[in-house]
Amino acid sequence: MRKNISFCLLALGLSFTTFSANAGDSTKLASKPILPDADNAGLKLPVGFGALKVADSVGRARHIAITDQGTIYVKLSRLVNGKGIVVLRDNDGDGRTEDKGAFGDFGGTGIAISGKWLYASSDQEVYRYALTPDGSLVNPMSPQKIVTGLINRRQHESKSIALDGKGNIYVNIGAFSNSCQEKDRQKGSMGMMPCPVLDSAGGIWKFDAEKSNQSYGDGKRYATGLRNVVGLDWNKQNNQLFVMQHGRDQLHDLFPDLYDQKTNAEKPAETMYAIKEGSNAGWPYVYYDPELKQKIVAPEYGGDGKKVSMDPAFQDPAIAFPAHMAPNALLFYTGNQFPAKYKNGAFVAFHGSWNRAPLPQEGYFVAFVPFENGKPTGQWEIFANGFAGAEVVTSTRVAQHRPCGLAQGPDGSLYVSDDSKGTIYRIMYNGK
Repeated sequence: MRKNISFCLLALGLSFTTFSANAGDSTKLASKPILPDADNAGLKLPVGFGALKVADSVGRARHIAITDQGTIYVKLSRLVNGKGIVVLRDNDGDGRTEDKGAFGDFGGTGIAISGKWLYASSDQEVYRYALTPDGSLVNPMSPQKIVTGLINRRQHESKSIALDGKGNIYVNIGAFSNSCQEKDRQKGSMGMMPCPVLDSAGGIWKFDAEKSNQSYGDGKRYATGLRNVVGLDWNKQNNQLFVMQHGRDQLHDLFPDLYDQKTNAEKPAETMYAIKEGSNAGWPYVYYDPELKQKIVAPEYGGDGKKVSMDPAFQDPAIAFPAHMAPNALLFYTGNQFPAKYKNGAFVAFHGSWNRAPLPQEGYFVAFVPFENGKPTGQWEIFANGFAGAEVVTSTRVAQHRPCGLAQGPDGSLYVSDDSKGTIYRIMYNGK
């Protein structure tokens, strides 16, 4: 059957490689020691960790997913040779991928594996592909369309996804607005009340992970008041969805009488929320101030930079990070390779800022947040740095690599994707 599929794909001129069934056998691969690159792939890591480049130049690699056999699926934001999902496999067990294929005629960000299914999203739709027991695709030419007709206004359009393992899929639908002004991103323009964007965007929608051709009417708005969520993951410890919100921009540009440039660079916080059905994070009416540690009324809605919101409907974040660092992936680590402090903790990939001038840009690293019983237990810390290749980043053009996606390998390694140069990193712990 696999030979027939491979033949058909080649006949159609598609770039998809079919792999042998035993190529991904984890027991065979584990027998060969995997060594980090001499320079740890250019990364700065805690003592005892090493890194290597699994692949390079695969395209604008957004989110990634890995099967139990080690097959890596990479979602590209833009098509390469007409394909939007790259599949990588390490056949000789050295930790670097030799086989590379591609399929799927849509770009986007979201990709995830649940059971025998690979889920992937475009900016308007969500699909799923059946997987064989060895982690290959049953039929890459004919995915099942799970969700369709999602809004795409070319701003915060990526549809990141997460699954709860109970038959539900959660889809981010980002707000096609900065702060729901009457005239988006225009100086002095006030906010619309109520914000009409929240009817179809600015939140998380829940759908059936198995039903075909669902749209808004078939799903449920699970959470609202979220400007844009690119990183989200299901926390198995407390059976709850967690999300990373991108905070709003341009406080000084839009309201220069209330905010100076330094304040603009340092506020608002990038925020992690523990989400339940009905959660409201407060966008666009409030933002979280990392200095005051309060929910502040947005200037578009009568705020002055100090006025604290007293609305009980808006929840506090689980943890707050510095402004404008663009958290693009969230992963709860459940493996056993890393030291015990990392077990069930959260890794966050920060894509890096563009709007902290005149201060240097920040981010371009992977952070770690310790968790216990589904709640943060300490301060966040930088786990992996050096992606940018420069000590001081003055613009996104300076950064050589930008972390975007995270995935956990079957052996407990942490994989990081880069959507600038298309590099896939693997971070390992050797205990030394």
